[in-house]
Amino acid sequence: MIIEPRMRGFICLTAHPKGCEQNVKKQIEYVKSKGPIDGAKRVLVVGASTGFGLASRISSAFGCGASTIGVFFEKPPTEGKTASPGWYNSAAFEKEAQNAGLYAKSINGDAFSKDVKQQVIDTIKADLGQIDLVIYSLASPVRMHPDTGVLHRSSLKPIGGTFTNKTVDFHTGLVSQVSIEPAVQEDIDNTVVVMGGEDWAMWMNDLKAANLLAPGATTIAYSYIGPAVTEAVYRKGTIGRAKDHLEATAFTITDSLKDINGKAFVSVNKALVTQASSAIPVIPLYISLLYKIMKANGIHEGCIEQIQRLYSQRLYTGKEVPTDSEGRIRIDDWEMRDDVQAKVAELWTKATTENLSEIGDLPGYKQDFLNLFGFGFDGVDYDAEADEMVLVSSIE
Repeated sequence: MIIEPRMRGFICLTAHPKGCEQNVKKQIEYVKSKGPIDGAKRVLVVGASTGFGLASRISSAFGCGASTIGVFFEKPPTEGKTASPGWYNSAAFEKEAQNAGLYAKSINGDAFSKDVKQQVIDTIKADLGQIDLVIYSLASPVRMHPDTGVLHRSSLKPIGGTFTNKTVDFHTGLVSQVSIEPAVQEDIDNTVVVMGGEDWAMWMNDLKAANLLAPGATTIAYSYIGPAVTEAVYRKGTIGRAKDHLEATAFTITDSLKDINGKAFVSVNKALVTQASSAIPVIPLYISLLYKIMKANGIHEGCIEQIQRLYSQRLYTGKEVPTDSEGRIRIDDWEMRDDVQAKVAELWTKATTENLSEIGDLPGYKQDFLNLFGFGFDGVDYDAEADEMVLVSSIE
């Protein structure tokens, strides 16, 4: 079938298998070009199919030479209907890993569930024995609690008052005002249950109870802080409460791993175009301004550049992992540089529909968004027929 991007709001309903394969290959080539990393050799990535999770799996396999198990919840293809992009990403990753002689297995299912955790435990026992590194990179908007059976939905709301600020429709370039009503306590509680640290702790407790964590095992979860202009809706909103919980959980997990000399960290990463961030009002405008500035300064990074730098310059240097005063790894350091943020703040006040193409990088935002779904890559013939029925080799 001929596969074209079909948009509905901030979601693309189609994905291109060849484009997703190209995306994965480009990331692999980047990691290989930076040289080997003396890091973990047995890695579990929970949330392994897109964004930072996919970049972590690629960096582990093709940077450290690691065996990897990836967990994700993606839609497989059916005749005449494409899979979700994460499915095609994972198929491409497994193909490249197999060609490189690297162990790679994937489990497709609800990572919050006890069943999927048990499948992972059984796979590690059978194939790897123990795990050196656990990456926790879930970005689900809902969570069925495994103990209560209650379905919790996260929300993106400010706390304490209505939030009003600029945003942009990245499809049209229209800059407008957006207002978001404040959260009630139930919104906050549900968002913490979905996006906080409880499930991360459950994963680590289950792995440790099964004696599947190697001595000195490390676990990393990903977070974001961001600038003053987004904090009312992000860091000081419902999602911020969940991130606070996630970051506090790192200390709890570290305490629980003391007897095996293990550690848990939260890595604060850069603002990037992801399916999740595209849905957050204000963020697309902020990112388009940020990209323009960081590209002009030669310090722009995508997911793979961020994670490769996290591995090579933070986690696996042979020295103690550097953290901020809150115990967090800061790989958002270039984004949060004073000169970069001062320039963003200056441009923010000026941004209009008419001048955004000049002062921002909306084309870069759109390109990155299309890339998420396998579109917009050089070297892919999008006018040619593509086989949507691509399978992930290790999934039955």
